[in-house]
Amino acid sequence: MISPNENPLAGRRAVVIGGSTGIGRGIADAWAAAGAEVIVGSRTRPMGPGSELLSWQRIDLTETRAARERLAALSASPLDAVCFSSIYYGERRALFCDVGEREWREQLDVNVTGLWLTLAATLPALRAADPGLFVGVSSEVVFNAGPGRSGYTASKAAAKALLDSVAREEDAERVRIVQVLPAGMVDSPGIRRRRPADFDYSGYMQPSDFAGVARQLAVTAGAGYHGDSLVVNGDGDWWSAYDRLPVSQSRPVSA
Repeated sequence: MISPNENPLAGRRAVVIGGSTGIGRGIADAWAAAGAEVIVGSRTRPMGPGSELLSWQRIDLTETRAARERLAALSASPLDAVCFSSIYYGERRALFCDVGEREWREQLDVNVTGLWLTLAATLPALRAADPGLFVGVSSEVVFNAGPGRSGYTASKAAAKALLDSVAREEDAERVRIVQVLPAGMVDSPGIRRRRPADFDYSGYMQPSDFAGVARQLAVTAGAGYHGDSLVVNGDGDWWSAYDRLPVSQSRPVSA
């Protein structure tokens, strides 16, 4: 169990790449609320309630040189926890033959190369925390390939494989790598851009549903979860995807 202390992360420093909205924002808010110094690296500045607790650095992972420099600067000081939540989904669900090369390349640039750049920059600083924590935000698509999401699925599967491989390389006494993913669809600006104006989101998860697992992982530096993929549901509970697979969110797509 985590400490009942209201600020169990006081004195710790964390970075969330892609933390201005969505699941990354839920994790950033949870860490900041627990007392950590949290820096969000993203294209857009975090807004709304809780944003006053977050620092912000503009990082666009498609601008590789600038992103590498800013990640290096963030990693020049000690880091206790890093979360990678940046994602490029694409314009909409579409069949493979209806998706252009530009979309495919941006999925790779953000979802895979962006993760690679973040790991390369932050792992040395996390090792110094002894142990540090790296959290990757994954997706059910890595377990459930389906129609209309081929590029997204391929890039997210590559990201999972990258983190799985690095977890096998790293000494869990120095760095712990954990992946988290939602059990269902999450209400976020990216989702809302792809839905009709009158869409009902009442059955969707919220980014704040990740607060419990984020806090637990940061307080314990991921103890007991190194190399795992944790499925989080709308009640804030979680389980290992290797014990119970997440339900597929795929649906048929017309040509």
